Amino acid sequence: MGDFTNIKSTAEDGFEFSAYHASPTGERKGGVIVVQEIFGLDEHVRRDVDRWASLGFEAIAPSMYDRKEPGFVVGHDPDGMKAGIGHAMATPLDQALADIAAVRDRLAPAGKVFIVGYCYGGSLAWLAAAKVDGLSGASSYYGSMVQANASLTPKCPVIVHLGRLDGHIPADAVEAAVHASNPNVPVYIYEDAGHGFNNEDPERHESVSADLARQRTLSLFGA
Repeated sequence: MGDFTNIKSTAEDGFEFSAYHASPTGERKGGVIVVQEIFGLDEHVRRDVDRWASLGFEAIAPSMYDRKEPGFVVGHDPDGMKAGIGHAMATPLDQALADIAAVRDRLAPAGKVFIVGYCYGGSLAWLAAAKVDGLSGASSYYGSMVQANASLTPKCPVIVHLGRLDGHIPADAVEAAVHASNPNVPVYIYEDAGHGFNNEDPERHESVSADLARQRTLSLFGA
């Protein structure tokens, strides 16, 4: 189990946001920035942070919407989606990346820093790979902004995970866009998975795909 801490952003406003932190089990393999879905630091994100810690990584998930609504957490229902999307759209990308950079600074003194993100966080993981210095690897899960930003050049190794059954993100089109500019970036499409397949919500979780994607991410981070 982790706990909450505060981190000061590298953005001009110097805003101090909350973050969920978990210490590694056993030998520390590195640090992992875990970037949330649109629903805030809910039980699923916190469980994911704990899981990364159990695998030997110091893991931190920044609360990306604290400027708009401190401690924001909503359910996976239409009202929750509307609120989460609203906060995501109202958060400038440069500000979000500055918050991620602050988490990098917190983790970096102890070793390599990686980033993994889901949904909204998957987009930010892709953007951070290209725009945030000092990352050693990035794993992007079903980010809706990847296709539009596929021409960016990552500064670190990055992999992309997509669900074939995702009704929000056209997997083949994203893969084509990524490979048009970055042919060496692996794009994995999981045939039996939809959007949010790593999330343990029973309506979204696809355990076989989630386990495979995690193993591929671990291989990336280990390399």
